[in-house]
Amino acid sequence: MLDRRIFREIDGTTILLMVVISLIGIVFVHSAIYYQASHYVWRQIVWLLVSLVALFISLLIDYKVLLSFSFPFYVLMNIILVGLLFFGKLVANTRSWIVIGPFQVQPSELTKIAVILLLARIFSEYKEDLMSFRAFVVSSAVVGLPVVLTALQPDLGTALTYLPILLGTYILAGMRKKYVVIILIVSILVGYIGWNYGLKDYQKKRIETLLAPNQDPRGSGYQLRQSKIALGSGGLTGKGYHKGTQSQLRFLPARHTDFIMAVIGEELGFLGIFLVFGIYFLFLYRLFSTVSVSPDRAGVYIAFLSAMLIGCQFLINVMMIVGLFPITGIPVPLLSYGGSSLLANFLVCGLVINVRMRRFAFI
Repeated sequence: MLDRRIFREIDGTTILLMVVISLIGIVFVHSAIYYQASHYVWRQIVWLLVSLVALFISLLIDYKVLLSFSFPFYVLMNIILVGLLFFGKLVANTRSWIVIGPFQVQPSELTKIAVILLLARIFSEYKEDLMSFRAFVVSSAVVGLPVVLTALQPDLGTALTYLPILLGTYILAGMRKKYVVIILIVSILVGYIGWNYGLKDYQKKRIETLLAPNQDPRGSGYQLRQSKIALGSGGLTGKGYHKGTQSQLRFLPARHTDFIMAVIGEELGFLGIFLVFGIYFLFLYRLFSTVSVSPDRAGVYIAFLSAMLIGCQFLINVMMIVGLFPITGIPVPLLSYGGSSLLANFLVCGLVINVRMRRFAFI
């Protein structure tokens, strides 16, 4: 039977911050595509409501129960990823989507939840001070399988977002120095093979643009150039809502998804984007602080891996729009447009809230 007392411990602050960030995103999605397709905004509002309902439903289930179903959930999601390679709808040259009426669902986003739960279950009883070779191989394989399947769609940006989960696992389990050497060797081999046989020409050009951003300002360097112009032209206080020339005149590509931060910077300026950063950092602090109050080892893994996933995506996107990271199509969690991403991120944060709610349940 559900203990109603647990809901007295619900983390209302984190939920409020999630809703505030999502609403800020909706406001600036409206500005970014004001003259193009305002129905995107209504669709995002519907997804926000669906995500809130899904969040509260997930909080009804003890995270320990979720852990018990983690392996079949993981297997199911990877079977779906395999199926997408053959039957997925082709959208933006990737087979990443399942179409349900007017909505599109991206299973690779939801698979991250399965990965986090399975890793938390595997390491919930782990007693070693440092990661064993078996644990190193198993954790790498758990993350590596959906990474490969997602990259084959091909969706390299989403595939990369799994890596912070693996990095968080290495950190918590205690990475041995020799495994760092193994990772470096494997990374070099994968990089060589990927560059020569895996990456498409436009993906190679994006990496080359990071090293020489001015070499092709009208081609591979166009997105980064327009992003920098948008951020720089915003100045201290911005041009005003609906008055950003880079977004309103459509010079800035993917302005409602990957470059939503550039839109905010142009229209609200440094002060506005600093305020958004402050809200986001407070939100990330709430996620990471759950690690210290987790009632067990599984809760520690769930909280830390979830926070790493959200925090690293935020960091990579910010680095991307200023030219410190290749343009890889990684949106800002909760802030950027995207229904599947919003739902998945609400559920990921829901895992953290679930752990915090039950921090006194076993005392």
